[in-house]
Amino acid sequence: MSVPLPSTAKPRGRIDAIDLARAGALASMAGYHTLWDLGFLRLTPENYALTPIGRGAAHLIAGSFLLLVGIGLVLANRGGVRLGAYFGRIARIAAAAALITLATSYAFPQSYIFFGILHCIALSSLLGLPFVFAPVWITALTAIAVLAAPFFIVHPILDAPELYFLGLGRLRPDTNDWVPLFPWFGMVLAGIALARLGGSNVWSERLGRWRAASGFARGAAFAGRHSLAVYLLHQPILLALLYGLVSITGPHPRAGAASFRATYAANCVRTGGGPEPCRVAARCTEQALRKEGLWGSGIPYSAEQRLQAQGLSQRCYEAAEGTDAAP
Repeated sequence: MSVPLPSTAKPRGRIDAIDLARAGALASMAGYHTLWDLGFLRLTPENYALTPIGRGAAHLIAGSFLLLVGIGLVLANRGGVRLGAYFGRIARIAAAAALITLATSYAFPQSYIFFGILHCIALSSLLGLPFVFAPVWITALTAIAVLAAPFFIVHPILDAPELYFLGLGRLRPDTNDWVPLFPWFGMVLAGIALARLGGSNVWSERLGRWRAASGFARGAAFAGRHSLAVYLLHQPILLALLYGLVSITGPHPRAGAASFRATYAANCVRTGGGPEPCRVAARCTEQALRKEGLWGSGIPYSAEQRLQAQGLSQRCYEAAEGTDAAP
């Protein structure tokens, strides 16, 4: 089956259906970030964004964005590559990525974003352009290879911090958003292949003729057309609103309890305790810390408070193990 190269005809402008798809990805991303912010500010018992289901949702959202990047590369260049517009778009994304790195290095110095979704989009847009014009089977096979690479290529030398952006090391860096080139560039290539398989008639004629009619759809399409601005603005707005909320309500009374118990029990077992006594002691210690006013202040313990907390923990474990000497 032959697959046409991007058309040399004059582009017919933006496609509302693609802008709406991008708006859907933006809405999903905003929902995920709201969940993360709620957990970060301790407004929920745990940070549900960091659960396996939450991480799975984050991967689906990132994958949808990158798939649309690949489709967009084909559509933007279906009338020939306009170098000024092409490099201008990449420059804007790269500048926004640099801004994200700068802002997060100030706000979260231990887990700042050094290669997140915008960094990946900028680099993938550069690497993906040749595949817009390559035979589609080459693009599809390369997409599969890039997606599969982390399962087959793992080497200690790739654990160097300078190579974290590749995603082929054994270690996961401590960062709030990490979208490494492998496997995620594979999603961009998959989008390129998908757009090429669809052919110019699908994108330019069928989808191109459809227009958003309702006010909601037109608003969503507008957001999709300005996705970079929405990405940059939504998180500061969300954090400002939720900081205001937590200043009024205070943190959730059960915030951090489950993670504290899990960490306590794991450390207890690692240092020689029995699984069941460690589990019981974890619950006892949490309750004792609450009773003594040592829970959830967010302020580091003083030396005296640290000794008090350690004493509470020791008594809880002795009681759980049945060795408490108290009458």
